[in-house]
Amino acid sequence: MAQIIDPSAATPPSAAKKPKAMVKFGDRRVDNYFWLREKENPEVIDYLKAENAYREAVMKPLDGFRDQLYKEMLSRIKETDESVPYRRKGYWYYQREVEGKQYPIYCRRKGSMEAPEEVILDVNVLAEGKKFTSVGLMDLTEDGSKLAYTVDFTGYRQYTLHVKDLATGALSSERIERVTSATWAADGKTLFYVEEHPENKRSYRLHRHDLGEKDSTLVYEEKDELYDIGVGDTRSGKYLVMMAQAKDTSEVRVLPADKPLGEFAIVEKRKKGHEYFVDHHEGDFFIRTNDKGKNFRIVRTPVATPGQKNWKQVVGPRQLVMVEDIDLFRDFWVAQERDNGLLKLRVFDYASGKSHYLDVPEQVYQTSGSVNREYDTGTYRFVYESMVTPRSWYDYDIAKREKKLLKVQPVLGGYDASQYASEQLVATAKDGTKVPISVVYKKGLKDGPKPLLLYGYGSYGIPMDPNFRSSRISLLDRGMVFAIAHIRGGGDRGKLWYDDGKLLKKKHTFTDFVDCADFLVKKGWTAPDRLVIQGGSAGGLLMGAVTNMRPDLFKAVVTQVPFVDVMSTMLDASLPLTVGEYLEWGNPNVKTYYDYMRSYSPYDNMKKGAYPAMLVETSLNDSQVMYWEPAKYVAKLRTLKTDKSVVLLKTIMEAGHGGASGRYDALKELAFTYSFVLDQVGLAK
Repeated sequence: MAQIIDPSAATPPSAAKKPKAMVKFGDRRVDNYFWLREKENPEVIDYLKAENAYREAVMKPLDGFRDQLYKEMLSRIKETDESVPYRRKGYWYYQREVEGKQYPIYCRRKGSMEAPEEVILDVNVLAEGKKFTSVGLMDLTEDGSKLAYTVDFTGYRQYTLHVKDLATGALSSERIERVTSATWAADGKTLFYVEEHPENKRSYRLHRHDLGEKDSTLVYEEKDELYDIGVGDTRSGKYLVMMAQAKDTSEVRVLPADKPLGEFAIVEKRKKGHEYFVDHHEGDFFIRTNDKGKNFRIVRTPVATPGQKNWKQVVGPRQLVMVEDIDLFRDFWVAQERDNGLLKLRVFDYASGKSHYLDVPEQVYQTSGSVNREYDTGTYRFVYESMVTPRSWYDYDIAKREKKLLKVQPVLGGYDASQYASEQLVATAKDGTKVPISVVYKKGLKDGPKPLLLYGYGSYGIPMDPNFRSSRISLLDRGMVFAIAHIRGGGDRGKLWYDDGKLLKKKHTFTDFVDCADFLVKKGWTAPDRLVIQGGSAGGLLMGAVTNMRPDLFKAVVTQVPFVDVMSTMLDASLPLTVGEYLEWGNPNVKTYYDYMRSYSPYDNMKKGAYPAMLVETSLNDSQVMYWEPAKYVAKLRTLKTDKSVVLLKTIMEAGHGGASGRYDALKELAFTYSFVLDQVGLAK
């Protein structure tokens, strides 16, 4: 399978070595590329630009193919489209996209969808003259007259809050920096917002702001650096909720929405390891808590006496089923439960306690609640998709137990789901754990090993559900199989699955992924010279770790905004997010954790030898995984690899952790990535 690109078409850059020694617990690490963190140093920018130039030169023979991929993927998208409208306080809200425009336009109509359209926020207008635009939150007053929204123009995820009068379109005098969450009190004049720390980016201060006033009042400051805070409201609209949360502990305070000058009252004081989440129904709070089991149970408690001693169990904890979320309405409520890796929607009646599950048509799928803003309603909106079924929106009539299809994601160009197949495989890890793998492919593939793209993440308890992407068809139609490894450390099989792949069990994430890859090879799905792997952020750590462990197993690696310099980052408490991450990876100031993290940190465990081809992608303004981690990784890799496989570093100079912000720009970036992947397995045609 010959590749079109030739790494020798240009000379790869060579970063200067400027050794910096670091000693901890008697262990001496020497980092030759520590200096690449000097973002204001012209030499650093020159190096990143040189890597970009090399990448462009090497990939140039694929320019035509990349353009073909982009047009192909774009042709499947209905460029002018709008979302399913939802009802809130007498208005129908929706967003629409217009052909040629990068960003959504948020709109509403009063009373019915036949009424005149009101544009709430046109992100394309905000983005004029900007290279990057991201809207964070949007929150309406109870009467719908004013909109609070936040926007970031750099990619650093540092958002500025504005307030817009929807009757006049005018912005108020408010321009509040570094806002991470916000919500209105019932009076429509008082805004509560959370401020982010200017250096470590921790959400740590809650303020009360009276519209039109110059200053705000500090309501609460979270002193513990392991915690972030956020503010929101209950669906009933009766309470404002402030939550302080660490990776393994939470504490909730509530305030009647019509008493903005009151004090937020604690529901239950924080206790190490106790996570709980609160919503409101009439005279009770419903609480999702892990106090009696790691997979959570549901309790209810009177609003007047919400403490733990008054909690009455509604749904008990289960060993193999995790309650991920609950949605409360006036006459019914819904639990989102994860059972054997798949989410199920369970509808409850308050009075009888009886429940039933919504049925689904496939064995491997993704579902979840959609936008459900009305508290007083008889329907529940949810979304459903699978690796072959485009995303579909439904309204479920609770009384009739009937679902109504509202919309199916348009896939233009004659997509026929019956030509594709998805299934779930099960690999056995070395310790005997059964690890699911979701696969999708086009029917009629020839026997024998196939080109395969294996995706993994495995951190923070986040599940990687089998979803649909129309862009993926460009891989499948060329004979490539796409697979997701549901490895430990993610939330794919509940809280225990997460706990078994974090802290001092983190290596399970890596060994699970290798075992999944080995399984796919042994079962004839693929072969090492046809296997490409992909992961981003914490999934980039996974990519770096497994590449060090088994470089022979993979043809190529795509790693996006990868967290590869675990030691230097986790030992630097001044960096954004570091301290809060101690509960995910461990605190390296404790020797047990230092030694364990040191044993797998990708940057610290690279060795001279042959490596797979690598595409490493990053963004200069990333605030979660700093650009210098992937830059250092590539610089070091160039000095160690003994083979002739290609190594490319792609730095987007005006974006953040999520890459390009506009939908067309993001699709072009994906076309670039896919052109690399397909070329590595000889399918760039």
